[in-house]
Amino acid sequence: MTATVDTETPTRPSLFAQVQRQIDEAAEIVGIGHAAKRILASPKNELIVNFPVRRDDGDWEVLRGYRIQHNNVLGPYKGGMRFHPAVDLDEVRALASWMTFKCALCRLPFGGAKGGVAIDPRRLSPAELERVVRRFTHALGANIGPEHDIPAPDMGTDAQAMAWMMDTFANSLGPGERQAVSRVVTGKPLELGGSEGRVAATGRGVVYAIRHYYGEQDRLIAGATAAIQGFGNVGTHTALALAELDVAVVAVTDDRGGVYRDGGLDLVGLRAHVAATGSVAGFAGGDTLHPDELWSLPVDLLIPAAIESQITLDNVQTIRAPVIVEAANGPITADADRVLHDAGVVVIPDILANAGGVVVSHAEWVQNKTSMHWTADEVERRLRDAIWDACDRVQLVRHRLGLSRRSAAYAEATQLLESVYGLRGIFP
Repeated sequence: MTATVDTETPTRPSLFAQVQRQIDEAAEIVGIGHAAKRILASPKNELIVNFPVRRDDGDWEVLRGYRIQHNNVLGPYKGGMRFHPAVDLDEVRALASWMTFKCALCRLPFGGAKGGVAIDPRRLSPAELERVVRRFTHALGANIGPEHDIPAPDMGTDAQAMAWMMDTFANSLGPGERQAVSRVVTGKPLELGGSEGRVAATGRGVVYAIRHYYGEQDRLIAGATAAIQGFGNVGTHTALALAELDVAVVAVTDDRGGVYRDGGLDLVGLRAHVAATGSVAGFAGGDTLHPDELWSLPVDLLIPAAIESQITLDNVQTIRAPVIVEAANGPITADADRVLHDAGVVVIPDILANAGGVVVSHAEWVQNKTSMHWTADEVERRLRDAIWDACDRVQLVRHRLGLSRRSAAYAEATQLLESVYGLRGIFP
């Protein structure tokens, strides 16, 4: 029998404290009221569940899961479910908070949430993974729902996990209610009501943000070079979308290794290699690259697409790229961010750059509510328009107030949240 692991003590600087600093800075910029500021600084609901799961060998393990519902003033809570050994309360609080601002920035009628389980899904058999998803969903119970809190895939989960989650939730309801719950999750398989374009949405949204930046500068993106940390779903689809624009992805790293090729990597071959081996390490189509070497490459675009707190005071001075695009959530610590700003490095922030996933999740949710199925072209158009509209508004705020892109993005999102609280008031 394996005991529940205590994951409440963070092994890294607090991510949630970083979010609170970002909220404070945005509140000061836009003059947000005291009540709204205090509300946004704390999650509305925090659920921690401990649930047993049977392993294939017959042993039982007690796992810890989280669902943090940060804010729902704009609409139902929305956010992914992360399966990763490093998942803890601090991380999930931060991720849920970022979702609130991401949805506000993109003008989506969703609030912010996030959930997760502290496990390594790579160490589970398919049957064990299914049992974890179903037991976790059952433990959450009525804390999720199609008009209340809508999960989606995240690191370590995928469309299949969402199918199991949807099925488990549906079977907790009465017979007459089961057919209306397809929208309890997004990121589902197409056969279950999923949307065209959802798998690639976050990565393609990253590239729409990059294209907008190049348009702002009146520069051509063709011929640019990029280095990407992480080759999971987001990193893969970011790379593929960049290749469509004749951008050379010269380096890719993950937690096991890296690969570099001057002139650009064969992304199709690299993707096949990762599917076969689980890592970019050992790919024959380039030279071996230590993951730490990625940061100092002289590329046009540096794209962290893995996990939080990757660019810190320990490595920020080595960065040579003029533009960093946060495809991951919170990949730059607050202290490192200030160093980059002072050095004139452009940072396209996470709540803007990686919002494509929740944009298309909203499209999926709307399709489910209306019993519609939109074409891939229609979904792509909605994704492009949403990201470019958000970029336009951030650009206006940036120029009007003389802010960095991150500060402008938070100011724009916070202004909407403050306005809604002002109109609705605080009950009672």
